[in-house]
Amino acid sequence: MTTINNEMSSVFKRLLTYLIPMKGMFLLAVAGLLTYGLVDAAFIAFIKPFIDEGFGQAPAVVGGVEVDVPTHGGFNANKDIMLMAPLVVIGMFTLRGIANFVSTYCVSYMSAKLIMDMRQQVFEHYLRLPVSYIDRENSGNLISRVTFDTEQIARASGSALISIVRDSITVIAMLAIMFFYSWKLSLCILVIGPLMGVVISVVSKRFRKVSKQIQSAMGGVTATTEQMIKGHKNVLAFGGQKTEVDRFFKVNDSNRHQNMKLAVAQAISQPVIMVIGSFALAFVLYAATFPALKDDITAGTFAAILGAMMAMLQPIKNLTRVNAEFQRGIAACTTVFELLDTAPESDTGEFETKRVKGNLKFNNVTFSYPDTEKPALTNIDFEVKQGKTIALVGRSGSGKSTIASLMTRFYTGVSEGDITLDDVSIYDYKLTSLRNQVALVSQQVTLFNDTIANNIAYAYPGEVTREQIVKAAELAYAMEFIETLPEGLDTEVGENGVLLSGGQRQRIAIARAMLRDAPVLILDEATSALDTESEKAIQHGLDNLRHNRTSIVIAHRLSTIESADEILVIDQGSVVERGTHTDLVAKEGIYANLYQMQFGN
Repeated sequence: MTTINNEMSSVFKRLLTYLIPMKGMFLLAVAGLLTYGLVDAAFIAFIKPFIDEGFGQAPAVVGGVEVDVPTHGGFNANKDIMLMAPLVVIGMFTLRGIANFVSTYCVSYMSAKLIMDMRQQVFEHYLRLPVSYIDRENSGNLISRVTFDTEQIARASGSALISIVRDSITVIAMLAIMFFYSWKLSLCILVIGPLMGVVISVVSKRFRKVSKQIQSAMGGVTATTEQMIKGHKNVLAFGGQKTEVDRFFKVNDSNRHQNMKLAVAQAISQPVIMVIGSFALAFVLYAATFPALKDDITAGTFAAILGAMMAMLQPIKNLTRVNAEFQRGIAACTTVFELLDTAPESDTGEFETKRVKGNLKFNNVTFSYPDTEKPALTNIDFEVKQGKTIALVGRSGSGKSTIASLMTRFYTGVSEGDITLDDVSIYDYKLTSLRNQVALVSQQVTLFNDTIANNIAYAYPGEVTREQIVKAAELAYAMEFIETLPEGLDTEVGENGVLLSGGQRQRIAIARAMLRDAPVLILDEATSALDTESEKAIQHGLDNLRHNRTSIVIAHRLSTIESADEILVIDQGSVVERGTHTDLVAKEGIYANLYQMQFGN
């Protein structure tokens, strides 16, 4: 229990740090909420003098002597009190309305700013996380952190601030009024207070537990929807509509089930609190009949105490209701803060350079992926001089792409050996400096929902001219199809280039690499989606691009790497053959067999 409370306190304190830049708005919101609560209390406090003096028996002067003369109905209204009452009521509710506007606006502003700041922080942290972390996590959960969880935090913080300040001050002020007017009659509140505390404590733990389950269920909904949208064509082609409907129904129903758990806990807790409160109210009504108390209180005092007790019920109910929101927010905070506390990818290197020559060397590198025992690479040893091209071939899963990932430090933790670039370990480079030296074209092309020109110029350092974009597109043999499009380079490609063919997407990716003009070029199945004619044409562009650049070409199609300076055959994470195309064919080994399967005799 203590651990949970400490964790909750720690999370809440950390959440408050987001409000520090908005302390002006925060103080203004608190002032508005305090005013709102105090006005409500002042209105209840006004009941006693209003009844006792406004409707009490007023003395009349008869023959110079004051006597009590009953008026019609038994009362003689005090005109000053009665005339003042409407003005007081109007003034109070005007002040209350202004306080409500100020507090609502300030809380809304802080909530919106909190969502924006936290989403920005989570998004930026994703960009600093290692590739291995993103690979392990469910994409739906990652998206849910940015969308659903941050929304829950903002809603909880806004609701909690309103209830904690406004409703708490209302309850405290009402208690003060009750004890001020009759402490004997108000003692019954002390009996029910601990009971309410026990109920709230029990349901709070339940709220927090269920809220975490809701977050997980919501991540499942997001992930299933995303998978269906990405695989929409395959779903239709294979007639998988029913499969996807059933899959989504399962996660959707799970989400509904978790929300109902929260609703049930909330629905039970509020009536229980109200029933406990009703016992206190009933006891006050009963105690007022005791002669010892009846003689000490006036009608106005009794009405004020009764009104204060009635006025407390709604704030207490609000505090109970907001507890569910608050616990959901705390659960979401815990998840988001755990993500933000995840260590970013290691960047301890300090070496920086504008442009390397491109001498790359793998020195007996052995590497294993996290949580796996068998090495993905074993004693990989090769060297590529500046301006030379090395090709990596082998069956799928042999380790070719792993070599490319190690060069860009997408994965770290080489257990043996080292990788050097210009005789400097790549782990001594600053990450930004290292990756600025490399242009990567992978088999999984990523295009953004933007124009072709902006996709080619993506993240280009400095200003880029239209002429540079056109030249890169021409070298990549992309202008051939770009010129046929209605808007040319300004054509929108859709999400991940969905409006283009696979070959067109790859040519844009190659143009992007050409424009980057990096000294080290990695082509990971870069021509796999090209037709034969486009492949031959683009080879001329790639030959130009490789000039004075270190090139690592990973390919299944051996026709694209026949001119490589050296070819490495990778099998089960090891180099089993190496040499030129002619040498390897003459050896009649694995490479020769692959070549024969593709081209026959």
